Amino acid sequence: MKLTVIGGGSTYTPELVDGLARMRANLPVSELVLADPDARRLELVGGLARRMLARAGHPAAVVTTGDLDAAVDGATVVLLQLRVGGQAARHVDETLPLACGCVGQETTGAGGLAKALRTVPVVLDIAERVTALAPDAWIIDFTNPVGIVTRALLDAGHRTAGLCNVAIGVQRRAAKLLDVPPERVALGHAGLNHLTWVRSIDVDGADVLPKLLEEHAEDLAGAASMPAAFIRGLGAVPSYYLRYFYRHDQVVEELRGARSRAEEVAALERDLLDMYADPALDTKPARLEERGGAFYSEAAVQLAASLLTGRGDTQVVNVRNKGTLPFLADDAVIEVPARITAAGPEPLPVPPLEPLFAGLVAHVSAYEELALDAALRGGTDRVARALLAHPLVGQADLAERLAGDLVAANREHLPWAK
Repeated sequence: MKLTVIGGGSTYTPELVDGLARMRANLPVSELVLADPDARRLELVGGLARRMLARAGHPAAVVTTGDLDAAVDGATVVLLQLRVGGQAARHVDETLPLACGCVGQETTGAGGLAKALRTVPVVLDIAERVTALAPDAWIIDFTNPVGIVTRALLDAGHRTAGLCNVAIGVQRRAAKLLDVPPERVALGHAGLNHLTWVRSIDVDGADVLPKLLEEHAEDLAGAASMPAAFIRGLGAVPSYYLRYFYRHDQVVEELRGARSRAEEVAALERDLLDMYADPALDTKPARLEERGGAFYSEAAVQLAASLLTGRGDTQVVNVRNKGTLPFLADDAVIEVPARITAAGPEPLPVPPLEPLFAGLVAHVSAYEELALDAALRGGTDRVARALLAHPLVGQADLAERLAGDLVAANREHLPWAK
């Protein structure tokens, strides 16, 4: 089978290659295509990918190309992990909102909207080429903001599922704390992408979350960057990204004057690419863990394998709501456990969300609908409406100011704004 990675020049890619090598029986890839417009990065990442597969005795051929059509033609699975505008655009996403007193983050708030505006049209163009040249291929989206991008793809009729590594990260952390194999751990995970709570952690059908909160709250709270007492009070494990909502003003103060994550990642990527250039390197370097995306490869391989075989297992993915959260529209995209079939993921029932969680989910889901409309149709007025709907902005003058600033800063990536 042919697996194509759009954004294959990413420094993330060796993490995926490591998963393919370790989980060869799950996903028998014969051709791995890395597609990227950056020829230098492709050369370095592609070279390391070949050495890693050779070391593992994996027979897949690695092909690198800047030709999108050649990359997706005849593909079985297409994985999207692109970043329109690179780390330079991310730096703006993270710093521009701070001037207005709003959190600066690449997927949450005003920065997340800017990323959606740049990303959705590009992803839809890629998906059209996939549908034309590989109509039976599954598109797995790892590109942020995953919820908005996945909804854009589904609305356009593409065979797709959205994927995030937050859930598998919580699962693996819980398994380690409990000293049990990860496959015995099931999460009661619900919400939207980067806006989720784990309200139960089942081991062989028994909920052990109360025990974990009693005995390991500090560990769980550290991963979420929130106080242990707060986590215990919630009675749930919130996504790390909820700190931008629950501790907004404190986070803004932390970010002001600090080095942006984009600057940190850009420096790390330079170091990683230097490592990848070493012809003796044939394993993913330990420093790759600093890049983020832990367990991304395993989540991606598991999802692809289940979509292709229709094995009906349960995985946490981004999927149509279809009544799962009854206070949202059926066509909203949520992040919940789903049964993975050959026809696509089917969301599984979840217990009703408590008002504390449901209110925020409804609020952000409304923003995501408006954000997608702005990304598809353009217009500074639509950008302002989306910001007005976002709980981290929500003020008319502020929304208008931020909308103008975001459009101006991203003009080169927004054809409608030129």
